[in-house]
Amino acid sequence: MDRSGPGRSLAGAGTLVRFALRRDRIRLPVWILATTSVAVSSLSSFESQYPTAADRATAAETLGGPAGLAMTGPERYVTGADYTYGAMTGHQMIGYLAIAVGLMSVLTVVRHTRAEEETGRAELLRANVLGRHAHLAAALTVAVLANLAVGLLLAVTLGGSGVESITGAGSLLLGAAVAAAGISFAAVTAVGAQITAFSRGASGLGMGAVGVAFALRAVGDIGADAVSWLSPIGWAQRTYAYVDDRWWPLLLNLALTAACAATAFALSTRRDVGAGLRPSRPGRPAASATLGHPLGFALRLHRGVLLGFAAGGLLFSLMYGSILGSAEDMIRDNEQLRELIDQLGGDVVESFASVVMTVLVVLAACYVVVAVLRARAEETAGRAEPVLATGLSRTRWLAGHLAVALVGGTAVMLLAGVGFGLSGAASSDDWGLVGRLTGASLAYAPALWVTAGVAVALFGWFPSASAAAWVVPAYSFLVVYLGDLVDLPDGLANFSPIGHVPQVPAADLEWTPLLILTAVAGGLIWLGLAGFNRRDLDCK
Repeated sequence: MDRSGPGRSLAGAGTLVRFALRRDRIRLPVWILATTSVAVSSLSSFESQYPTAADRATAAETLGGPAGLAMTGPERYVTGADYTYGAMTGHQMIGYLAIAVGLMSVLTVVRHTRAEEETGRAELLRANVLGRHAHLAAALTVAVLANLAVGLLLAVTLGGSGVESITGAGSLLLGAAVAAAGISFAAVTAVGAQITAFSRGASGLGMGAVGVAFALRAVGDIGADAVSWLSPIGWAQRTYAYVDDRWWPLLLNLALTAACAATAFALSTRRDVGAGLRPSRPGRPAASATLGHPLGFALRLHRGVLLGFAAGGLLFSLMYGSILGSAEDMIRDNEQLRELIDQLGGDVVESFASVVMTVLVVLAACYVVVAVLRARAEETAGRAEPVLATGLSRTRWLAGHLAVALVGGTAVMLLAGVGFGLSGAASSDDWGLVGRLTGASLAYAPALWVTAGVAVALFGWFPSASAAAWVVPAYSFLVVYLGDLVDLPDGLANFSPIGHVPQVPAADLEWTPLLILTAVAGGLIWLGLAGFNRRDLDCK
């Protein structure tokens, strides 16, 4: 059958779009609503924390330094006559919202392209009346629709908030900027999916592009402005929503999207289904001794993700630590922030560090969930069955993945604590922070173990619902970090394992809740192992 014509090469794409939307009927709405909720709750926190122009001017002065600009956005936002709520929202939110939709786009495109080929489903479908470009076109279409939904929802919710200086035109531009950045990363990921033969590699390339874009934007915003123009995130921020309302930088996002999409379609014709343009490296003639052990084998599978999360945690801790010395200046004239810091106790630097520590532990909790759910991915891909057909017991196999999740999550948090301490000590000239913040990071280890226990329990007894483990870090971020900013009831934090950890270093370390969390984690892990040993495998 000739499928080389323009129409034939896209045959069946519409059906695949509907099928992809059906598969992602829960996944994408969660991404979309979570991203929008963060933006809306952040705007609400801006109102409560900075009620006066003087408060906002103090924030602008603090964020106008190199460290603040690297974390937020271009200096143009803080050099206006008034750092309005609109300027504050555009300055502090566009970059992080772009990261969120960028990750959503990367995962969506890989899920419906490279992952389909890796599992063999794409080859099976192409044996029917399905065009060569149908999978890629459908994946990009779904990613575009998801980003447009985020942009529209942001425009409606922010524009209808009634907050001073949050205009309808500015909200529409902010939503379009965020959506344009996400669509650009979808197209970049489409190119990456043609290069590597594995979904993990394609995801790594896409997420690496998001990280590089944020780093280029940060470097440009602290002095080398031209560098920011190399980043899709930098283009989105330079629309200056709520300040100048410039639409033309989004043309750069559209140009990059068109170029990368065209390149991806062209490259897809130069490779076989299931293969990548980059040939796979030949393996060693003989496996190392560590691969013959469940723990060593699991560590090899998790190595790339673990290093990625460790690098991300270290980067964010260094960035947050660089503004730790300015904590007093940030809250000096802000009554709401002073009250929040006073509730935590301790001095200003330690109290501010306690708030930042909750962000770092949520990042580590995300790694823990990813690591535990890797066991589910091995099962559904059919790779666990032949391994377990040998003399290896189910308990030892799952324990290998679990050990990497527990130790790796603790290591990610510890490395973040060390980086936070070193950077914070350099900015505040208090080198005692290194030991205090490093120790504080380890206090959160039992909460990470409970997170792993929840994921293992779901995997053991309700494998099809394993993805629900993501509720733990998402809920923790909402009620522990954002809860104080948007005045959520304090009791909600009791349903999060992170909420039971003393907010060190501001608060005194209490061993009782940590021991209880450790016992709960042990019980959940035992429950998950028992369930896995009792149920059938998802065989292929």
